[in-house]
Amino acid sequence: MKRFAGFLVLSASVLALSSAAQAPPQSAAAAIAGVWQGFATSHDQQVPVTVRIIGGAGGAGLKVAFLNGPAEHPDESAASSAAFDGAHLVANYDYFARKLDLTLADGKLTGTYGSVSATSKSVPVPVVLTRVHRLADPSAAANPPDIHGRWEIVTHSAKGEAAWEFRVDPPTPGSPVIKTVIQRIDGDTGGLWGAWNGAGYTVGHFNAAGPALYSVTPQPDGTLVVKNLLGVARSGTPQAADLIARRTEDARKLNLPAPTEPTQQTTMKDPAAPLAFSFPDLSGRTVSNTDAEFRGKVVIVAIGGSWCPNCHDEAPFLVSLYNKYHAKGLEIVGLDFEQGDPETDTPRLRAFIAHYGIPYPMLTAGTTDQLNEKVPQGVNLNCWPTSFFIGRDGLVKEVHAGFAGPGNTAGHEALVRDTTQLVEKLLAEPEGTESSSR
Repeated sequence: MKRFAGFLVLSASVLALSSAAQAPPQSAAAAIAGVWQGFATSHDQQVPVTVRIIGGAGGAGLKVAFLNGPAEHPDESAASSAAFDGAHLVANYDYFARKLDLTLADGKLTGTYGSVSATSKSVPVPVVLTRVHRLADPSAAANPPDIHGRWEIVTHSAKGEAAWEFRVDPPTPGSPVIKTVIQRIDGDTGGLWGAWNGAGYTVGHFNAAGPALYSVTPQPDGTLVVKNLLGVARSGTPQAADLIARRTEDARKLNLPAPTEPTQQTTMKDPAAPLAFSFPDLSGRTVSNTDAEFRGKVVIVAIGGSWCPNCHDEAPFLVSLYNKYHAKGLEIVGLDFEQGDPETDTPRLRAFIAHYGIPYPMLTAGTTDQLNEKVPQGVNLNCWPTSFFIGRDGLVKEVHAGFAGPGNTAGHEALVRDTTQLVEKLLAEPEGTESSSR
């Protein structure tokens, strides 16, 4: 196992117990309240973890959460519910069908984080935590190099892309912590935080989606060597260990391929034909593109799954669009494809809907391997998520593959701006009007 000096900050905050009768006594809550830091062991690497536990009066209102990022403004992953009986802590992350299961003994919290499914192929990640006095930024070596900005990584992806984007935010004011992210065509890695250790940056996170850990090492030729220390991407698929990142301008000088534009990844076989869908929601009600509620409306058909971390990133944005523009004629429909585990698929989807307060219909379209069978009109439809934007005339005007989440600060801001402009443009056009994408 390898222990890294650049300790990533992660924290906690979570859920009320259903009644005071279920709550542990105040002394029990006091035994674990506070900030706990340690490591999760994944692929023989130690990923820093921070958990914050808050207990209310008499133990009611127990809250647990992971936090990533600088101590002043951490990024929080709150549990759906939590309970502590004086020795055993369980924090449920229902919207990912995972749980943090820890036992208090000898001043340590020891246990695992992993799937709630007994049939899951994923192995629970061992976690060991010790209480600390306060949440603090990691220590860092002196004279860190400035690597902020946009970089590109040449790759050979099964999705057909030839390059990824690597972004590094400017250093956090007053903190040694930097934030980085890798943006692929189907989505980003989530924010990766860390500090300079004298030879490179070790960046990562541990949140509801699980662990991530990378090293970023500047080279004499001006490139960066980016290594995935866990060997798997956010989706759980294998990823090459060593990646070479070049400044965008240097990549163009070398005539290297650029990252694929999200609007160029997926197209329609027949742009003159409406996108057809007809699937049930969780109550069994069938919803179809031909229903009266969609006639003359602008419609976003969002393909995703509750297992997909980038779909979790996308959900709050879709909800905000719906709440802002629904009264003006915007409809959103989610086509949900799950992994085929009856123990977790439906409960996780229900929790996903509840966690993000999704007000639009979520339809159970099938399993992930049925995507092209169930949505046969898409060409090169292979990214989770993918959204189809339909004009008032019922035709697809644009298809957007993947999602740049909040972990990709600049990319997320651009996506929010551009998508909002597209929606407003489509809403401004009268029913039956031919329109082009932005």
